[in-house]
Amino acid sequence: MRIGHKKILLKEVATFLNGYAFKPSDWSKEGLPIIRIQNLTGTNRDFNYYNGNYNKKYLIENGDILISWSASLGIFLWENMTGILNQHIFKVIFDKNIEIDKIYFLHCMKFLIKKIEKNIHGSTMKHITRPEFEKIKFPIYEIDIQRKISKKLIFITKIIENNKKLLNKMEELSKSLFTKYSKNKKVVNLELEEICEFIKDGTHQTPTYVNTNENGYKFLSSKDVSKGIINWDNTKYISEELHKELYKKIAPKKNDILLAKNGTTGIAALVDKEEIFDIYVSLAILRLKKEYNPKYILEGINSIETNQQFKKSLKGIGVPNLHLKEIKKVKIPIPPIELQNKFAERVEKIEKLKFTIWKIILKFSKILEKKGVENN
Repeated sequence: MRIGHKKILLKEVATFLNGYAFKPSDWSKEGLPIIRIQNLTGTNRDFNYYNGNYNKKYLIENGDILISWSASLGIFLWENMTGILNQHIFKVIFDKNIEIDKIYFLHCMKFLIKKIEKNIHGSTMKHITRPEFEKIKFPIYEIDIQRKISKKLIFITKIIENNKKLLNKMEELSKSLFTKYSKNKKVVNLELEEICEFIKDGTHQTPTYVNTNENGYKFLSSKDVSKGIINWDNTKYISEELHKELYKKIAPKKNDILLAKNGTTGIAALVDKEEIFDIYVSLAILRLKKEYNPKYILEGINSIETNQQFKKSLKGIGVPNLHLKEIKKVKIPIPPIELQNKFAERVEKIEKLKFTIWKIILKFSKILEKKGVENN
């Protein structure tokens, strides 16, 4: 079938086969691995196995495309051993009278899934029904155009992946440096409250947000903080009136440390520039005493050892939450200030490299996103 650029329903692109509803009593210690959502997302890499009779249509081979549609939405290229598919995952079978390039399909579906995540059932347990899913409109090109797009996507994705690997190596280098300096004979273990002027959290009230063009002020929450980095690009904004009220209580400044209290708990970043902003309750702000180097302390807070302390302190059954009381009691190995400063000098060079790499990743991620917009 020869077609130009148009949009058709997903049910016209492929058949989406739901997996088999295995029960715990079906599990075995040997046989075929049962492919569950957690095996796709990486939250649990351990397999359960099935050693009974089965319909071959549920078999998954290396190279098959899978789509999780309940609890977690996502599309995955299966690159593993032969397995058998569990329920709540679609196996994509290209059996329609249309030529489809797999990489093109994968990329377009990633973008479409991001769009539909905003309008699905359940705030925490994401879910989409088959009728809703099959009615999604999918952009179709001639197969040669799909393949041209795929080549570009593969090239861009490879650049992103290589730079992410490089970024991970830089992070490992910082960790090894911290281990070296934190094992010094002159190290003392101090609680965070001993090395800080204060440790506070942001406002407990949910603000009414405003547009950036309404003289708004940046308002940060835990979603804006990743390990060592504050993402200033996608922050929300609050009114000048509310800002003045909050700023009287806490006025963040350069070299303060922001720590995620819930969500990505225990992740910290340094305020690395003079910026006027306010914070939500999901963030704690740590202002260090002058005799401590913020870059060393930041690495200490983000270390595996400190993370383990945070995990022991987590409160709450639903969304895990760190309380200020527990944060204050967390201990960090503190060497003399001269060693802290030496560490900071070396890490600063690494951070400059990391920032350059991060900008490359961001640049090509935006290109990838733009390709998704263009195709849809």
